[in-house]
Amino acid sequence: MTRLTRFIRTTAFKLSLLYIAVFTVMSGVLVVYVSESTDNLMSEQVVQAVDAELKGLSDVYVRGGIRDLVETIDDRTQHPDASLYLLMDFAGNALVGNIARLPTVVLEEADGGLRRVRYTLLGQGTEDVERQAMVRTFELRGGFRLLVGRDLGDQLRFSNLLANALRLWLVVVVVMAAITWFFVSRRVMKRIDDISASSRMIMDGDLTERLSLAGTNDEFDRLAVNLNDMLDRIELLMQSMKDVTDNIAHDLKTPLTRLQTRVETALRDAKGEAGYRNALESTLHETDHLLRIFNALLRIARVESMAPGSVMEPTDLNRLVAEIAELYEPLIEDEGGRLEIGISDNLQAVCNRDLISQVLVNLIENALKYGRPEDGALELRLSGAEEDGRVMLSVSDNGPGIPEKDHDRVMDRFVRLEESRSEPGTGLGLSLVKAVARLHGGDLRFKNEHPGLCARIDLTPVSHESVRSGDGEERSSRTEQPRGG
Repeated sequence: MTRLTRFIRTTAFKLSLLYIAVFTVMSGVLVVYVSESTDNLMSEQVVQAVDAELKGLSDVYVRGGIRDLVETIDDRTQHPDASLYLLMDFAGNALVGNIARLPTVVLEEADGGLRRVRYTLLGQGTEDVERQAMVRTFELRGGFRLLVGRDLGDQLRFSNLLANALRLWLVVVVVMAAITWFFVSRRVMKRIDDISASSRMIMDGDLTERLSLAGTNDEFDRLAVNLNDMLDRIELLMQSMKDVTDNIAHDLKTPLTRLQTRVETALRDAKGEAGYRNALESTLHETDHLLRIFNALLRIARVESMAPGSVMEPTDLNRLVAEIAELYEPLIEDEGGRLEIGISDNLQAVCNRDLISQVLVNLIENALKYGRPEDGALELRLSGAEEDGRVMLSVSDNGPGIPEKDHDRVMDRFVRLEESRSEPGTGLGLSLVKAVARLHGGDLRFKNEHPGLCARIDLTPVSHESVRSGDGEERSSRTEQPRGG
């Protein structure tokens, strides 16, 4: 493909060509319309002026005869303008007027019809210049012929002016098309080429590549922002899939090996029905643990693969927290603890009700396992309020807390601190909470309160426009309460 062919096939060239064609046609139509309309208007004015002159001169002739008519025409020819006059006798001799020469057929056909003729004006220095005019010729009593007309010089000059304007406008259109081509090729097409180059790098496997922004917040910047957000989402999903694969490959190896060892030991050492039964019960316990891990991993993967904003609706958090508290308050009281509720009135957020219920359940169960104080009773608090344009939900306890250096690490999968090794669990509960918080455009954060630990997530508040009476509540009332992971 030659360089000229590539140039012709570029979008910039096609846009410039289209620009020239469209504006040329539009300009031509506009100029033709204006020219014809103006020509018709000026022609009407000429006809009206000629008819008015004829009527006036006819009245002079009727009242005063040929002498008054000659004097009137002579007087009017002394004040040169666009009007033309010529009075001839029955022999064809000119009596008075300002026309030096015109076709004889015009005087012979004195039928009063309007004609466009060429003539020369009477006067010094003008008899050699041929002009155009619209005239009428009438025959008067006594064999006299009267010609009255109007010079078309102004009309022709205006037409020439429009033609010159059209030519100038076509030049301007071509120049503007060249400027458009330069802008499109140098600015717009460069941006497209940059996007294409970045896309090629991403297709080659570099998922960290992002589209550049010019900072103008134009359509290309907005497109780049959306594509970068999409790439962030894809990278997150790919990383999530990699994490799940790595977790299965590494963290599930130990329980599977332990399960295999117990089966082999049972086959080798078990004696009688009781021995085999104990081996099967141990194996069943291990498989239950593995199933819980797999289910937790699948739940996290599902949450991370959900599109932000999916299955989101305005939710009454007062009602949601009350349902969670009603479920756990008897359990906490049976263990000698206390559950407090501190949530603002009419607190609502746009969220997935089931997932937020799962979050609160996980945080409460974590507090029940690891948030007990060394001395005294366990105190849990469920709080909710709107702060800085976000809805904050938190679960606090009065236990030993988590060292600040481990705040981020405990949210990773299968991470369990040394202090929690004695408690049953999979190390996936906080990973699920973090995934849910990220799905809602927020984050999971911890804060040591000495004593105790506060775990909080932030949600999007419900705007006044999106509040609908009863929205989401009928469905949520029928939703099964999720169990902790």
